Amino acid sequence: MGDAQRLSPGEQIRTAREQYEEATDLTLAVEEEFAILDPATLSLTNRFEELQAAAAGTPLEEHLVGELIASEVEIRTGRCDDFEEASTRLGERRAQLAELAGSLGVTLGATGTHPWSPWQEQRIIDTPHYRRNDELLRYVVWRNNSFGLHVHVAIKGPDRAIAVCNGLRNFLPELLALSCSSPFLEGVNTGLHSARTQIFTRTFPRCGIPDAYDGWDGFERYVRFLYETRSIDEHTQLWWSVRPHLAFPTVEIRICDAQPDLAEARSLSALCYALTARIARAVDEGEPLPSYPHRLIEENFWRAIRYGLSGEFIDLASGEVRSTRAHLERLVEWVLPVAEELGCASAIAIPATNAAERQIARHEAGASLEEVYAEQVGPEAPLAAPPSGSTDSARASVGNDRSSRTGSETDAPEEPVRG
Repeated sequence: MGDAQRLSPGEQIRTAREQYEEATDLTLAVEEEFAILDPATLSLTNRFEELQAAAAGTPLEEHLVGELIASEVEIRTGRCDDFEEASTRLGERRAQLAELAGSLGVTLGATGTHPWSPWQEQRIIDTPHYRRNDELLRYVVWRNNSFGLHVHVAIKGPDRAIAVCNGLRNFLPELLALSCSSPFLEGVNTGLHSARTQIFTRTFPRCGIPDAYDGWDGFERYVRFLYETRSIDEHTQLWWSVRPHLAFPTVEIRICDAQPDLAEARSLSALCYALTARIARAVDEGEPLPSYPHRLIEENFWRAIRYGLSGEFIDLASGEVRSTRAHLERLVEWVLPVAEELGCASAIAIPATNAAERQIARHEAGASLEEVYAEQVGPEAPLAAPPSGSTDSARASVGNDRSSRTGSETDAPEEPVRG
């Protein structure tokens, strides 16, 4: 949102419910955030307004928006009827933005954080929405120089949308682990795989993993409480990592780091889309879904922040600890039949290494932060040759060894362990 909320709180909530009731199920949109960089130094540069002005009158104009700081730009696919259309538009939007940036003598970065540019040098863009967030949050919003990938999936029915959100909250750590791309910040290797998630979800209010809500009425009571107590004055001040959107009839997944590689952005979007549809199918058919306590999901959430795809996750139903990769493979198998129906199964892959792992490996091999980051920038980065074993051909197929797993292993996890 670039403008302040125009509807009253009551109108916003009422209109949102009506839109969910009339929504076209399972349309989707993807948003990608990019760093705007000086091509000589690869440091952040405050030139968003120039990009915005240059986009006027071009096909990109209505799909290019600001996102907090003047050294950041967001591009949007717009609403797509299916994943094939969304995948095509992802490529088109990146190409359009790269051409626009090149015409102005700037380049682009797409990792979750910038490795060295100080937050003190970034200027907040001058819109009513972001001026208000600056007034409310101060240091919290100044510090949040981060870049993500968001996926919106339309869900018909307000109660159904809340049920899908409730289901998705259980799988946020898996999506984060797959997407990690931000190990470097403030000139150091942070030891985290997603520094973006740590600085965003641990500082913003109403952020990270939301509670589960008792249908639309339960969600609405909470939102009204926030408005009535003057805790929020815009609905976008719910910054959860998955949320029912109140301007569009979508469930928005907001947990993922930005992706340097276009193919991995497409793959991640496909998994987010198919997982949302798989949960909607379970809701429709009365299939049991996990409903883990916040405190248990947080254990895997931290493991994703710290170790990304390289670590271990807890099976919250059994207490068993297994590799994060094996955990993700199990999730993909559960999602795969619906992904095939949606035409996005071929895009879903668990890479041999994700963006964070590749960057960490290069740095540990002796490359400087500047050298590592230079390999990540551009419209379809990494532009430089990736390290051995991280090419697309090394990606694991989602269908590997499906026949060797028992039926119970492809079921959704059961009820959580108590604790």
